[in-house]
Amino acid sequence: MEKRSDTNFLSVTTSVTVNELHSVVRTLISIEFMDDYFLGPCVDFLREQAKSLNLPFVIHYATDARKPIVVLTWMGSEPELPTILLNSHMDVVPVYPETWTHPPFAAEIDDDGRIFARGSQDMKSLGMAYLAAIGRLQRNNFHPRRTIHILFVPDEETGSVDGMKAFVKTPEFQALNIGFALDEGHVSPAENYIFFYGEKTIWQPTFTIHGHPGHGSLLFEHTAGEGFSYIVEKLMHRRQNEVEKVKRGQPIGNVTSINLTKVSGGIQTNVIPEELSVTFDIRLPPTADHEAFNRLLEQWIRESGANVSLTFEQKEDKVPVTPIDDSNPFWMTFRDVLTNLNFTLEPQILAGGTDMRFLRALRIPALGFNPMNHTPLLLHADDEFIYADKYIKAIGVFSRLIEKLTELN
Repeated sequence: MEKRSDTNFLSVTTSVTVNELHSVVRTLISIEFMDDYFLGPCVDFLREQAKSLNLPFVIHYATDARKPIVVLTWMGSEPELPTILLNSHMDVVPVYPETWTHPPFAAEIDDDGRIFARGSQDMKSLGMAYLAAIGRLQRNNFHPRRTIHILFVPDEETGSVDGMKAFVKTPEFQALNIGFALDEGHVSPAENYIFFYGEKTIWQPTFTIHGHPGHGSLLFEHTAGEGFSYIVEKLMHRRQNEVEKVKRGQPIGNVTSINLTKVSGGIQTNVIPEELSVTFDIRLPPTADHEAFNRLLEQWIRESGANVSLTFEQKEDKVPVTPIDDSNPFWMTFRDVLTNLNFTLEPQILAGGTDMRFLRALRIPALGFNPMNHTPLLLHADDEFIYADKYIKAIGVFSRLIEKLTELN
């Protein structure tokens, strides 16, 4: 392969030809059914992409729900080495088309080069950029040393129950022999580029408070509402403490986020309910003491004096972060590639959750990265978009990352 400087390489990748731009539009339109209910057309589309790249195409089912997990593989010259995983998810969150200024699955491009589509940031563009990068490397006659697996999972947006969470427990996943993984990150609204080396732990507790029912005109003691108000007040006060930390400059990934998300109970306005329940979405940073926080929840229940049962929709274990020091050669290669491209990198803990938490739990190093800057963050938002020229640039960046990561000794 012809030797080239990183500066020249990057300038080539940011030159958007008419054909490349047309390819971007066609790709995004083709995967408009990428959600949990219409995975069939998406799988068919990926099968055609695998055929065009001459890559083996395999579908796995990790649970009885039989949601497809698609794996494309580019075999390396030394397949016994730990492999590189490029992970993506097929599903997207729902849309309210009436609140969009562009059809959410038409991938329309405006005069500023913005491509509007649900999932353009989260995360259709990255999955397609992986494949486009491999196509570019193939055309340049590059042959990887390490094997590369490109994975498309079905349900990241709804908890990964039938996708990555289950898949990592299977012999088929073990056979992939993953040594390092790249997955979704965020676009950056600034000049810098953000990458994620860890993420918060998801806890979603539901407090169900039982109390004295009766007529709404009376003043009984030990009603469900009294215990309910105590629990809510404690958690919302703790939330405000965390808000103040963010206001003082702490990154959102380094604080505990607490949000009240569901309330239920009551049968009629003039009847004191026998039961009320409230659910919170809590994200604990890697630095938090999970056991101490659990004891705090139990303490508040005792202090309420109410009959409260505590259950969890999700209560994940603490997951280690990926080392970003000299102990991790994959990190060092990632850093060196992007430094040579004059990227300013900002490490962060991800406030939300991705499938990488399941790999990190297995001590597989994983980074979340999106090489698109000067782009507003619109994950799950109306009028989600990316810039076409930055998408093309991302293909070049992933080409260089794949090249260097697979050559690593």
